[in-house]
Amino acid sequence: MTQVPLVDYLVLGDEPHLVAKQCQACSARFFDRRNACAACGSAQGFDDVEVAREGVLTSYTIVTFAAPGVPVPFVAGLVDCDGTSVRGNIVNTEADPEHVRLGMKVRLTTMPLGTDSAGTEAVGYGFEPIESGVA
Repeated sequence: MTQVPLVDYLVLGDEPHLVAKQCQACSARFFDRRNACAACGSAQGFDDVEVAREGVLTSYTIVTFAAPGVPVPFVAGLVDCDGTSVRGNIVNTEADPEHVRLGMKVRLTTMPLGTDSAGTEAVGYGFEPIESGVA
């Protein structure tokens, strides 16, 4: 089966990971295409850098209302991956404050999101708790 990442910065394979664009002038990191750095304004250029696969949950919200067809509740979070802030859903845990907490350690995981008529599978990412029993 052919797999394609849902976003350009997700690299699939034996060890899936994210790749950020790092400003050559100030080292700020971004996940989208840039002509200039939003942090320092430099147009010097960007390098691709691999983002740490593990991190710490620094902010989150439990989403209870979403677009039709999107299952709720789910946890949308901000994860500090060794200095790089990454937005992603917190998966493989209950979506409630008893199972999700600030400072919890998480790791990158991938999941299938759907398959088209040609058999190509779209793959997304999220973060799952490293620790069990986070209460």
